[in-house]
Amino acid sequence: MSLAALGAAGFAGGANAAPAAPVAAHHGVKPITKGAVHVATTAGSRNTLTVRSNGTQGVVSPTPQVYLVFWGSQWSNDPAGVAPDLQNMFKGLYGSADTWGTILTQYCEGVASGTSNCGTSGTHITHPATSPLAGVWFDNAAAAPSSATTSQIAGEAANAAAHFGNTTQAPNLNAQYVVVSPTGTHPDNFPSSNFCAWHDKTSSSYGTLAYTNLPYVPDLGVDACTTLTDGRMLSGIESTETHEYAETVTDFWPSIGWNGRNGEIGDECENMDAFVPLSTGSFDLQGLWSNKANACVTKG
Repeated sequence: MSLAALGAAGFAGGANAAPAAPVAAHHGVKPITKGAVHVATTAGSRNTLTVRSNGTQGVVSPTPQVYLVFWGSQWSNDPAGVAPDLQNMFKGLYGSADTWGTILTQYCEGVASGTSNCGTSGTHITHPATSPLAGVWFDNAAAAPSSATTSQIAGEAANAAAHFGNTTQAPNLNAQYVVVSPTGTHPDNFPSSNFCAWHDKTSSSYGTLAYTNLPYVPDLGVDACTTLTDGRMLSGIESTETHEYAETVTDFWPSIGWNGRNGEIGDECENMDAFVPLSTGSFDLQGLWSNKANACVTKG
C-alpha cells in the first residue's frame, strides 16, 4: 500500500490522553498548498516582526529544548523512516555547522511590546552549543487515536512532560513537545483541514506547555508541504517541523511573541525551502523571516 493510501486508510483505536485545556485557535498553521501567495521574500517587503508582550516568560524560548513524542503503538510501522530522520535533524541543529538556527538569535524577550530590534536588550534566544534534542519517547503502550482531537493531542504533550520529569513550570519555559502521529492517522482532521502542522500552548498541572501537532506528512506523498521537488518522501515533514520549531522558539506561548503582518517567523516564508547540510546529514529546512536582513533567509 502506498503512503498516500495509508494516509486515507487510518487506524482503529483511541487512547485517552491526560486532561489538558488547549486554547481555541492554533498558530503557525503551515498549509498543505505549496508556495504561500502572500509571502514576499525580498528586502523591502515590510514583513517586520514585532514582539507582542513585554513579559519575560513565554515570549520566546531562550534555550530551546525539543522533546520528540512518537505517539502510539502504530510506530512499529514507519514506512518513510520519519522517526530516525527527525532525530537526526535535531541532532544536527547546533554549533557552527548550523547556520540556519542562527537566524533566531536576533529575537528576544523582556523588551517593550512593539519592539522590532532587540539590540543588546532583553534575553536573546541562544544558538545551541549542543543538540537541542532533549528527549525521545516512543509512547507505544496503546494505539494513538485514529482521529485525535486537539484536546487529546494537548493531553499527549502533558503526558510527555510527566514522562520526561518536567513537572513544574521552570523546565517547561524552554521545552517544546512535538507530538508526532503515526502513519494512517488523522490528528485534528489531517489532511482534510488542509494543514501540514500547527503549534500551540496548553494549560496543565505542570504549567503552560508549548507543543506541536505534527501529522505523518509523508502520507501525502512526495513534494507535499515543501516547495522543493526533489522526490524525497521526507522533505515535506522536515520543512514542516523546522517551520513549527522556529515559530515555537520565537512565539513560545502564542501569540505574545514575535509576529508580523503575515504571521510568525515561518508563516512569512512558506515559499522558501532549501536542502541544507548539517553534521548529521542534509535536510529540507524552511526559510525564516529575518528582521536584520528584512527578508526571508535560510542562513543567519
